[in-house]
Amino acid sequence: MATTIYESGSVELIDGTEIYITPLKIIYMREFMEAFEKVKQSKNDIEAMSNLSICVLISMKQYFPSIKTIEQLEDSVDMPTVYKILRLSAGVDVDPESKETVKEQATESGTSWEDLDLAKLESEVFLLGIWKDYQELETSLSMPELVATLSSKRELDYEEKKFLAAIQGVDLDKQSGSGDEWEKMKARVFSGGKTEDSNDITSFQGSKAVKAGFGVGMGIDFEDLTKK
Repeated sequence: MATTIYESGSVELIDGTEIYITPLKIIYMREFMEAFEKVKQSKNDIEAMSNLSICVLISMKQYFPSIKTIEQLEDSVDMPTVYKILRLSAGVDVDPESKETVKEQATESGTSWEDLDLAKLESEVFLLGIWKDYQELETSLSMPELVATLSSKRELDYEEKKFLAAIQGVDLDKQSGSGDEWEKMKARVFSGGKTEDSNDITSFQGSKAVKAGFGVGMGIDFEDLTKK
């Protein structure tokens, strides 16, 4: 049974060095997303790829810190490796054979924090008392890890409240609607920004797939026909 909460994998640099790619920790993802805004503003594919290269260079701070410049990055990775790093680190899916432009593909698949109250989510998780400050929290957790941790915390809190309410003869499960926005946010994170529908198959990944007993990577694969 799968026990991971996100997709990860290894890539090989041109010199044969192997590095392991997981979703970017929040502290690096912040910087990545700032640079990603320039991808959205790119005038053509050449400019879009140049800006995406900057995003990959930022991700190297987590995966391979000795790569510090664009020149070093260009000497270290080929384009298929760049595409794989973008997909695994930030959910940016670019297919060189797609009829869509690089900008269109990157913008459609890339993570967006525009409607996400990250400070509120981090504040709730911080109450677990594991991290000494928020910088340590952001250095320790990626967005999928933050959401999975917060989801478990909320579920445990709810189960405790449900038990106490049941003693008083109250059925909390009859209440509905309060968690809609939370479910949409989780679906966005686990599907890589592809959907807000918690019942969409693309949202059944990682810990959600493990809990459901099925999902992407657990006997189910899917193909995005919009990329054809």
